[in-house]
Amino acid sequence: MRTVGVVLLSDARAFDVAVIAEVFGIDRTDHGVPRFDVRWCSRGRRRTGLHPVGDMPATHGIGGLAGCDVVIAPGRHQRTDISPRVAAELREVHERGAILMSLCSGAFTLAAAGLLDGRQATTHWALLDDLARVAPRADVQRDALYTDTGDVLTSAGVVGGLDVCLHLVRREFGGDVAAALARRIVMPPVREGGQRQYAETSMPKRSTRGVASTMDWALARLGEPIGCDDLMAHAGMSGRTFHRAFTAATGMTPGKWLRGQRIRYAQRLLEATDLTVDRIAERSGLGTAANLRRGLRAELGVGPAAYRRTFRTMPSGGVPG
Repeated sequence: MRTVGVVLLSDARAFDVAVIAEVFGIDRTDHGVPRFDVRWCSRGRRRTGLHPVGDMPATHGIGGLAGCDVVIAPGRHQRTDISPRVAAELREVHERGAILMSLCSGAFTLAAAGLLDGRQATTHWALLDDLARVAPRADVQRDALYTDTGDVLTSAGVVGGLDVCLHLVRREFGGDVAAALARRIVMPPVREGGQRQYAETSMPKRSTRGVASTMDWALARLGEPIGCDDLMAHAGMSGRTFHRAFTAATGMTPGKWLRGQRIRYAQRLLEATDLTVDRIAERSGLGTAANLRRGLRAELGVGPAAYRRTFRTMPSGGVPG
């Protein structure tokens, strides 16, 4: 996955184009990140107006997508049908083995080419009904930051585009490369695609601050036997008020969030240390290896050993147990 083609249509969204340029267009080989060859492909190889940053020069005509390992469709302002030439080119590069990925409303570009049929897909929460209407054969995911069906990936709005880009780098090159890239662009290295989109939630500022402070407090104590009662006590709220405020802020219950954070921490330990499964279960607050195995399988469909083999980020002899 070294050659990245971008479908640079006239109404492409500036933010999505900037995300692609930031992740794939900068040489970060000095930080252990592979160098990518980015092709900015436009019909007629003309300069394409991008509101509000001005003109973005195309480097290739739309035929430049041929031979790319990954083809990315950024979001678009109008989400109108694409030309038959662009649709045919997308279908052809996909048939030849390219990975296709959309950011935000770029899902409509893939839908117009018929590439979401029979696949899970998502987009910005405000556009989900529209996507379901134009792609009735797609399995539209309404509570996902991004989807990955192997050869086609889609993402929710704005930061979801960064998430899916990092996810693809992590999938193809491993956790260490994705973590290095995430550090350079000041992003969390892992946000799971199944995490709920934060759509139209509101809550009093005091409650938000209390919940955020409690989350930070809990993250520093994942290995301790803390539970929902401890979170509630730290926030200084009644049980009903805390659960309502927490769910409004995060889209999930405090118990589900705490379990998820322990699983995320266990994932990082599996990736970056030589600790035994028992020790990782203890340090992450999951208690036993059986709990860790159940949690990983429920979240990711794999056990600790398989996960470690897939996402190993350091050679044997790393952090001691």
